[in-house]
Amino acid sequence: MNTQPGDRREQVWAAQMRAALNGDEAAYRRLLAEFARAIRPAIRGAFARARLGDADLDDVVQETLLALHLKRQTWDPALKVTPWVMAIARHKAIDAMRRRGVRRAEPIEDFEAVLAAPEAPDPHQRSDVEKLMETLSPRARDIVRAISLEDQSISATATRLGMTEVAVRVALHRALKSLAAAWRGSQS
Repeated sequence: MNTQPGDRREQVWAAQMRAALNGDEAAYRRLLAEFARAIRPAIRGAFARARLGDADLDDVVQETLLALHLKRQTWDPALKVTPWVMAIARHKAIDAMRRRGVRRAEPIEDFEAVLAAPEAPDPHQRSDVEKLMETLSPRARDIVRAISLEDQSISATATRLGMTEVAVRVALHRALKSLAAAWRGSQS
């Protein structure tokens, strides 16, 4: 049977981890050194993708090794070691980026060229909305149409209808709830 390098590493790590959990300190020291060599490039890659330098790299590697040490009893010997190790390393890298306040920013120039053009409205969809709107009282229908379809403010709608803003909000909420129930009923 032909084993891949990753498969071989997994077998060695699993054996070393089992030995370490059974108290073999030498196996544990070797395992931590191998973990450090494996996670360093992964963390460096995460920092590179976030456009960060390597300034915190050693700190994050050490934090990851500490987390692996503290959480070693949570590893399930029935599962692979590598995904467990890499998940902890990934989370420690993310924590470090959050501490630094890293936010990815994309330039927005020419962004509209990337967006898909809006599709033509479905004429049947509009008629379905109109049918559902007919289930409402005239005042509720007027409120929903003004605020949800015509994008009028609650204040302007309240003034036009001679209502308080609170009353308009309550009526809108009830009308939308009623529309949702009517829509669910039409789907069954």
